[in-house]
Amino acid sequence: MILLGSTGSIGVNTLSLVKKFALHVEVLTAGKNIELLNKQIEMFSPKYVCVRDIEDVQKVNHNRVYHGSEGIVEILNIAKSDLVINALVGFAGLAPSVETQRLGKRLALANKESLVVAGNLLDTAKIIPIDSEHFGLKYLLNGKKVASMVITASGGSFRDTPIDRLSSMSVDEALNHPNWSMGRKITIDSATMTNKIFELLEAKWLYGCENLDAIIETKSIIHAFVNFIDGSTTAHLANADMKLPISFALKGEVEEEILPHVNLLEVGNLEFKKIEEDRYPAWEIREDILKNPQLGVVLNAANEVSVERFLNNEINILDIAKINKRAYKYFGDVKPKSLADIFEIDKEVRKYLNKGDL
Repeated sequence: MILLGSTGSIGVNTLSLVKKFALHVEVLTAGKNIELLNKQIEMFSPKYVCVRDIEDVQKVNHNRVYHGSEGIVEILNIAKSDLVINALVGFAGLAPSVETQRLGKRLALANKESLVVAGNLLDTAKIIPIDSEHFGLKYLLNGKKVASMVITASGGSFRDTPIDRLSSMSVDEALNHPNWSMGRKITIDSATMTNKIFELLEAKWLYGCENLDAIIETKSIIHAFVNFIDGSTTAHLANADMKLPISFALKGEVEEEILPHVNLLEVGNLEFKKIEEDRYPAWEIREDILKNPQLGVVLNAANEVSVERFLNNEINILDIAKINKRAYKYFGDVKPKSLADIFEIDKEVRKYLNKGDL
C-alpha cells in the first residue's frame, strides 16, 4: 500500500495494523517528524519515501526520497500499489486524492478536506472512508430507505467550559481533548465544531443523504445513527479507536477482533446534548453549507488560516468562527467547477484573510 501521512495518528495506527496483518508498505510519506519516519523506514522497508520539505531529504535514512506535493504525485505514478491511504492533514491532501482516482487506484480517505473542498470532483462511490462516523454510517446501511442520518460529536475540549470563559482559554487547554488523542488541527476543529460541519459535508457526498445532523454524545461510544423511513433507528457503537475503520479499509472485510466490545454495564449511562451556537458559533452556517456544498473550499481555507492564528496565540478560540464566517460570506457566490477553480479560490481566500486585520 501507499501510506500518505505515516507519522500522524492515523498513520501510526495504520502501521500497527500493517504489522498485525503482515501487509506490505511500498510508500511512506511524512511531514516534519523525521525521527519517527526513520524508525518506520527501518521497520517497514518502503521502496519510496516522501517528506514535505526539501531541507529534510538529507535527514531521511533512505536512498529514494522525494519531497513536496509534487513528490507525492510522482510517487503515486511510479508505485505499483493499488491501495492509497490518504491520511494527510488539510488542503494538501486534495491533489493526491484526485491523482489516486485518476490512476484508478483505490482511495481510503482519512483526509476530510478532499471531500469538503472538492466532493464534486471525486468518485465518492469508490472512496473507502476512514472516519469513525462515516464508517459507522456505512456499517448501518442495509438497503432500506433512509429518512435521515445523524453523526455524533464529543463536544471537544470546551464542552463543559462556562461560555463566558471561552475567549480566555489557552491553546494548551484547547488541545486537551476529553476523549481522543489526535493531531493539533483536528483537535482545535473539534473544539470549535468545524470538524463536525466538515463531516456532515463528507456524509452528504459519500451517501447522498440530504437530511443530516449531528449531536453531542459525551463518551464517544455511539458514532452514528441511521433513521429509516419506517420509524426505526439503528446506532453504531464501538470503543473510541480508529483501528476499526482502518482495518476495514485495509482488508475490505474483517472477521477477527480488532477492539474489545463495548461493555454497557461499565459505561453505565450515555449523555446526549444539542450543539448550541453560543458555545459553537461555527454551527450557525451548518444548514447553509449543506445546501451549498461548493462553499466547502471557502470554509476550509479560512479555517486553516484561523486555526493557525489561534495556535500561534494571535486570536482566541471564538475568533476562529468569526474569521471563518466573514470569509464564507465574502466568497458566498463562488461556484468551482474544476480542480484549477478549487486551487484559485483557496488562494484567494487565504490572500483575503492575510491582507489585513480580520
